[in-house]
Amino acid sequence: MSFETVSVIGLGYIGLPTAAVIASRGINVVGVDVNQNAVDTINAGEIHIVEPDLDIAVRSTVNIGKLRATITPEKADAFMVAVPTPFKGDDHEPDLSYIEAAAKAIAPVLEKGNLVILESTSPVGATEKMADWLADARPDLTFPQSTGESADIQVAHCPERVLPGYVMQELLSNDRVIGGISAKCSERANRHPRVNILNPGPGVGGHCIAVDPWFIVNSCPDEANLIKQARLTNDVKPQYVIDQVTKAADEFKRPVVACLGLAFKADIDDLRESPAVKIVEELAKRDVGKLVAVEPNIESLPSKLNDNAVEFASLENALEQANIVVVLVDHKQFKSADKTELAKKVVIDSCGIL
Repeated sequence: MSFETVSVIGLGYIGLPTAAVIASRGINVVGVDVNQNAVDTINAGEIHIVEPDLDIAVRSTVNIGKLRATITPEKADAFMVAVPTPFKGDDHEPDLSYIEAAAKAIAPVLEKGNLVILESTSPVGATEKMADWLADARPDLTFPQSTGESADIQVAHCPERVLPGYVMQELLSNDRVIGGISAKCSERANRHPRVNILNPGPGVGGHCIAVDPWFIVNSCPDEANLIKQARLTNDVKPQYVIDQVTKAADEFKRPVVACLGLAFKADIDDLRESPAVKIVEELAKRDVGKLVAVEPNIESLPSKLNDNAVEFASLENALEQANIVVVLVDHKQFKSADKTELAKKVVIDSCGIL
């Protein structure tokens, strides 16, 4: 099937790079997002997130008219749904409301022969639920869940296969794994070239490793004991770092703690499910001393840290003030910093960069 126009629903950390790469191949791409500021920013040829090389791809594809953004879905040959699936409550129950909203938004513009791909990181059964929502909204069309191979609309799932910070190059080099509701919906299955997660850190963050195992636990709790225990074990790592900092702060009359990094991994601005944010927030609640946060990839602290009177500072300023330094993210700026600045300070390095 050839595609003249592709619509990407959700222009975040996965959706926007995907849209830009597709547009760079000469395909017309319509990006859809509920955030008017994001839409306006993209249409101006700029980006609202931090991802290396993304700005060049967006600027060039917008300038040649292959990529544009809107808040209202339009007709297309294929639709890629790249919206988040967060948790609701404390029991790690997946919230599919964003997928449901996206399905209901695109349903009115679907036409016979369209392909709808769920690109979101989501739990088992989410693709089938999306097909149900589409079918409920468009009873005039047939979908593979009820009619098999002869359906008007094809529905598939393609989990994200990229590493934040390297999204642009991995979108081009990584094979895609396509899972269709029927054989016609998916005609290929490929490999993944990179598995390298056994690195030190203050806990597991982001919207993949921190989230996906809980989807499995939610789907089959009796069979997923090992996966559940692995996540529980990783989830206590931030508490270990907090205890180390608290112990060090007790040795100072006026402790000043420099917290280096807030993102969930190196060299990006993504704070989703970040253990570093949770650590700083808890240290503020414990009132261990003055807290100075350094995150070179954002312009301001999230409100939850501002509310706790955490100072936002440059690396140089933070190191000047601090008598305790906690490395929470292995950003390149921290790796290249002058290590002599740390000689007279208590250093807690959760990432192993020193």
